[in-house]
Amino acid sequence: MPNVHDGAANPNPEQGPAAGLRFAVVVSRFNDFVTAALLDGCIDHLESNGADPDQIDIYWVPGAFEIPLAAQKCAQTGRFDAVICLGAVIEGETDHYRLVVDGAMHGIARVSLDTGVPVIFEVLATQTTALAMARAGGSAGNKGEEAAQAAIEMTRLLGTIA
Repeated sequence: MPNVHDGAANPNPEQGPAAGLRFAVVVSRFNDFVTAALLDGCIDHLESNGADPDQIDIYWVPGAFEIPLAAQKCAQTGRFDAVICLGAVIEGETDHYRLVVDGAMHGIARVSLDTGVPVIFEVLATQTTALAMARAGGSAGNKGEEAAQAAIEMTRLLGTIA
């Protein structure tokens, strides 16, 4: 019978799966009407799953392109079990938004692979403001909550790998 490891398993049924974990959340200030809603969903999900608010540090950066550097610094400290990256890039009249999202995506992935710390990518890339808002607590849910859940699961999963 194979051994199955699943980060969704709750090792702390009395306290919640996020109990005892420390999180850094790096948030883009650009399009903060979207990212603030993502952040609210993220924090609510962490806390409702047992995270201590004093064990959650929030770092605001100017834009999505700056997220990877702040995420890297957080991951390198060794203080955080996971880093959650939140941003919103909305298409404009040029392809600049693609460059920003691609840079953020590649940088965030590199931080995770280079440090071994789960670094969760939740930088929305949408064609319209309405589509971004739908994913920040609207009809498509709150992707900040999903990012928090991914951070919890990846942290717990990596803890099972020795």
